[in-house]
Amino acid sequence: MNIKNTFVLLALSLGLCGTALAQRVIRIVVPFGPGAVQDTVARTFSNELGQILGATVVVENRAGAGGTIGTAAVAKSAPDGNTLVLAAASHTLAGHLFAKLPYDPIKDFAGVSLLGYSGYVIAAPSSIGVSNLADYIKYVKARPKQLNYASAGNGSATHLGMASFLAKAGLDMQHIPLKSTGDAVNEVLADRVQGVTAATVGMVGFKQDARIKLLAYTGTKRSRFLPDLPTVTEAGLPGYKFDSWIGLLAPAATPKAELDRLNQAVQKALSDPAVVERFKAIGVETAIASPDEFQQILRADWDNAAVIVKSSGAKVE
Repeated sequence: MNIKNTFVLLALSLGLCGTALAQRVIRIVVPFGPGAVQDTVARTFSNELGQILGATVVVENRAGAGGTIGTAAVAKSAPDGNTLVLAAASHTLAGHLFAKLPYDPIKDFAGVSLLGYSGYVIAAPSSIGVSNLADYIKYVKARPKQLNYASAGNGSATHLGMASFLAKAGLDMQHIPLKSTGDAVNEVLADRVQGVTAATVGMVGFKQDARIKLLAYTGTKRSRFLPDLPTVTEAGLPGYKFDSWIGLLAPAATPKAELDRLNQAVQKALSDPAVVERFKAIGVETAIASPDEFQQILRADWDNAAVIVKSSGAKVE
């Protein structure tokens, strides 16, 4: 009887251990609302990542203050690999844009994995009657301080992308910060603002929408997802470039073994043909890098972000 009871207890113990392991939850914090590039990307591969890791992967939107609220929460989280942030260009831009941040964009984070790259699209409501970027520049220049553009919030990439474009073109528009890229694009669709710079991720689906005019692509060469859309340089404003890396970051003290484990799982997820097709459908060029390589990308982008912020003249107190 004692032996039988011992086996029963052992079986129950193993069963409970298996249940505990299966119940591991990994949170991917998206520091912007629905419709932002980070949100779309996170939901594109989270299920596969969870299956590979044998965990439940939850995408959590924590929007506000140009992405700094959700990012700060991750910086202060336990460095156990269970809380990550889906970051993009706004991560390094914020470090130069905000007068004070509750975290250091480089020192307080460890790179987990690069996911890919996305360019941006400058767009305007069709109602203003412009057909290309050159006409748009003329339209805005004739109405200084009379027109508005929307973004996903102060310090977001959508804010800095448009602000640096306006500075480069010598234009003056009022900034309307909102909570997400989706909100900003909706303001254009509703004809309440006259401009937006949004990631290709969210703009590919508007190619045939009569309410909005896609004017130019912000990369150095045309997007394979919008091949008919000229770059800003081609459209008449040489020297302008704005694009974004997309990747996962963990708190800085996360053990290297955990970073490597997560990195390998992400790379495996990104090699899944179904995931690759989903990324293509939203206009993101997938890319992979080791944690160390990704950290080098972050440092290089930190220097580039300083140039972008300075050229835009934007600051957030």
